[in-house]
Amino acid sequence: MSNYYIGVDVGTGSVRACLVTSDGIIKASNTQDTLTWRDPHDHRIFEQSTTDIWTKTCVAVRKVLEESMIDPTAVKGIGFDATCSLAVTDFQGNPVVVTKGNDIGKIGDRNIILWADHRAEEEADLINSTGSIILDYVGGTMSLEMEVPKILWLKKRMSSNLFSRCQFFDLPDYFTYKCTDDNTRSFCSTTCKCSFVPDEGWQEDFFTKIGLAELIDGGEWKQIGAAKGRVQVAGTPVGNGLTKRAASELGLQEGTAVGSGLIDAYAGWMGTVGARHVENGQLSGLPSLDESRHRLAVVAGTSTCHLVQSKEGIFVKGVWGPYKDAVFPGWWMNEGGQSSTGQLIDFIITTHAAYPELEERAKRENQNIHQVLLDVLKRLCSERGVNSFTDLVRDVVFYPDFHGNRSPIADPQMRGAIVGLELDASIDDLAHKYYLTLESISLQTRHIISTLNDAGHDVTSLYLSGGQVKNTVMMQLLADTCMIPVVLPKSGGEAVVLGAAMLGRVASEGVTVAEDMWRIMVEMTPPATLVVPAPSERVKWILNAKYTLFLEMINIQKRWRREMEDASRLTRDT
Repeated sequence: MSNYYIGVDVGTGSVRACLVTSDGIIKASNTQDTLTWRDPHDHRIFEQSTTDIWTKTCVAVRKVLEESMIDPTAVKGIGFDATCSLAVTDFQGNPVVVTKGNDIGKIGDRNIILWADHRAEEEADLINSTGSIILDYVGGTMSLEMEVPKILWLKKRMSSNLFSRCQFFDLPDYFTYKCTDDNTRSFCSTTCKCSFVPDEGWQEDFFTKIGLAELIDGGEWKQIGAAKGRVQVAGTPVGNGLTKRAASELGLQEGTAVGSGLIDAYAGWMGTVGARHVENGQLSGLPSLDESRHRLAVVAGTSTCHLVQSKEGIFVKGVWGPYKDAVFPGWWMNEGGQSSTGQLIDFIITTHAAYPELEERAKRENQNIHQVLLDVLKRLCSERGVNSFTDLVRDVVFYPDFHGNRSPIADPQMRGAIVGLELDASIDDLAHKYYLTLESISLQTRHIISTLNDAGHDVTSLYLSGGQVKNTVMMQLLADTCMIPVVLPKSGGEAVVLGAAMLGRVASEGVTVAEDMWRIMVEMTPPATLVVPAPSERVKWILNAKYTLFLEMINIQKRWRREMEDASRLTRDT
């Protein structure tokens, strides 16, 4: 009987479960939508529920078992990835409300502060003023999207007795806990998002200085994941596998191996960078573990993460990390990111005055809206006598940080800008802005790659996964803008959940060394398509000029902000 593995990807708005073979073939897949609560009076708030997500997870897993018709005993391992969101429970696992107001700290469903939640800006500012060693491992500036600022925000608003009964999980670790009743945490979650310092552990002086000394708990650290020895690398078997209760709810066997989890972007790294690509009809040779350090994984969904591995720790200003043991034991990871990419594309399209016309045309022509916009761009190129979309929008410059900058500026106050606007609300203008958005995302990717390489990395290719992989125009634009190949694994849209399934296999086989983890990745990653840079000389010239202007817009915005702050200060003083 063949062995199978289940991967569960807990994304921003849905849960996906996949049943995967030992050679990476996805036999069945199911996706269930999850709930997100917003505050109509505060755009910073994004909240979810572990109860809702677990219920949807059980439905998805049962459906893939039903669709595949395999015996549950053939499933040898299960792995989880999730967004880097903060889940809060009591020590019995009951969800604790994180919503501001009278119910905060009580038992209730809204117990997740989503990664995109920006409520903890004041707390992040305090942390960034400490000069602590922990800041060295987040590019010099801690993001308000990380877990410690959010925990501090909660402490300020809960009574001390309610706060003391809370457990705080980065979301991937919550689900391995839910499955096993074992509170072992992953290096990925604790190091990348919870201020666990590589080789040193939790920093008592830091937590004391910011007002979270109670988390130390005599060196036990029970509220945020126990002492150093209870933190494990990716895929390490957690506890005794699935408990009887969890197995029953999922439809699997009690004791099925559960691998220590990963943040979703890191699972995307795991599910892509082992790929071999097809070039001139030939499949490339087996990549070595050392080759992994040249491959930048770009996990492109609602937001985009950029991950690269190195044998030694490399400190990069404005880029998170280096994080030791985040995936492979003994290896380091750096993580760049764009806070809003897929979300930004949707925003630009859906808020434009011509969006209803676009929807109607897409329906009439039985096409998706992106294809309609590309058809409009092709018509405009023909009418205006230009040979590329890049040339078509050469006189407009777009800066994309509508939701702040994660990397490499690490400044949540950065905002978007468009220079070159006209009095035009037509579908032609919408098509222009759509392509400009893709272009700006590509230019920012170039900025991140340049920053990584200047610091000591040697990125020579991009390995894409996530929903944006389907946008072939954007993939070519990324290659042309960054001037390096883009590799698109066959299952790029499912690479994250494939990476989670790999964790299940690692756990079931008891793998403990990086070389064996890499072997599993290569064996389970389907062949990829290669997109090579192919800009004309004119397009290359325009993109280089746009990149110069892109960097200039950053400096201009920072200067303008300082001038307005100075003006405001003078007004207050008088």
